[in-house]
Amino acid sequence: MYNIREIGKDLYYIGCSDRRLSLFESAYPVPDGMSYNSYLLNDEKTVLFDTVDKSCSEQFFENLDAALNGKSLDYIVVHHMEPDHCALLQDVISIYPEAKIVCTQKTVNMIKQFFDFDIDTRSMVVKEGDILNTGSHELVFYMAPMVHWPEVMVTYDKTGKILFSADAFGSFGAINGNLFDDEVNWERDYLDEVRRYYTNIVGKYGLQVQMLLKKAAGLDIEMICPLHGLIIKNNIGLFVEKYDKWSSYTPEEKGVLIAYTSVYGGTENALNILAGMLADRGVKNIKMYDLSYTHYSKVLAECFKYSNLVLGTTTYNGGIFESMQNFIHVLVSHNLQNRKISLVENGSWAPVCGGQIKSLLEGLKGTEFIEPGFCIKSTLKSNQLDELENVVNTIVKSLEL
Repeated sequence: MYNIREIGKDLYYIGCSDRRLSLFESAYPVPDGMSYNSYLLNDEKTVLFDTVDKSCSEQFFENLDAALNGKSLDYIVVHHMEPDHCALLQDVISIYPEAKIVCTQKTVNMIKQFFDFDIDTRSMVVKEGDILNTGSHELVFYMAPMVHWPEVMVTYDKTGKILFSADAFGSFGAINGNLFDDEVNWERDYLDEVRRYYTNIVGKYGLQVQMLLKKAAGLDIEMICPLHGLIIKNNIGLFVEKYDKWSSYTPEEKGVLIAYTSVYGGTENALNILAGMLADRGVKNIKMYDLSYTHYSKVLAECFKYSNLVLGTTTYNGGIFESMQNFIHVLVSHNLQNRKISLVENGSWAPVCGGQIKSLLEGLKGTEFIEPGFCIKSTLKSNQLDELENVVNTIVKSLEL
């Protein structure tokens, strides 16, 4: 049975959700599932905006058939070539062989990598500012390379004032009946997963996101239709504000994110005392995560949120403890910038991990190390409390509260 929703003039939501998925892209935990959004414009000419993941294929084809309501399919707009949006492209072509595929030249090349059908005779290659008239709707195409693949583009429907934004403005999580952001408490219940999605999927490409935001600023947008997550109407301004901060690597809040690993509890105890001292000095935004327990995608999102990071770990086999080593790689590969970082190292006989962490992170633009660092050997001793207090005072001063 089909499950379609009319979301605008001539426009239908025909996407679906997968609540059985545990890891999106085999990397990111999605305890609330994942939505795969697809849209059908049923104008004088019919336009399909992207397909969905293979896990939803049966539902998708029932939805597409119902939304077409007896018409054939004229165009398929491919915004982004990842298989969670394009897995069914060849199947759609086999059912609607006359449909033209509207995409960038880079997308044509990628289609040849993924599929075997003849794309050259079916493609309608578009460039920046090209227009497709479908009858009563006028679609304008804008290039968005590296948000977050090189072939990406977005579409603006001038008639409906709708931006089809590809993976931009998306989120982790399934659709639970409510399809629009104004039907839920978006900031309370959804913003954290929007942030986690952005930082992990798109976070590295801040410059490219800034370029897309500048293009979007010149458009009169009343609705954003992303490829994942809720359709945005009510929170467009807040969404753009957050994207501007995240893509310019500007902290959302002054606060301290403490990320640590602890083998036998000595490092954790020292950082718990440090956190208490911060609280006693009036710091309200403090978050602590054990990197051996909490998935890195959540901690990375918090690093994009807060101004200060405290990284605490143990020297292990002459290097950095593995969970922290992996997290440092995540910070570097996602290009986190403009953060103030304090280092706490534990080395029972050879405390060298602090210097190694610093050497890995100092290449990140705008990174400021709050000195002095702090070192314990196995466990924190009472004669080190004054030294720890000095570290805390330096952190508080850097917060400029």
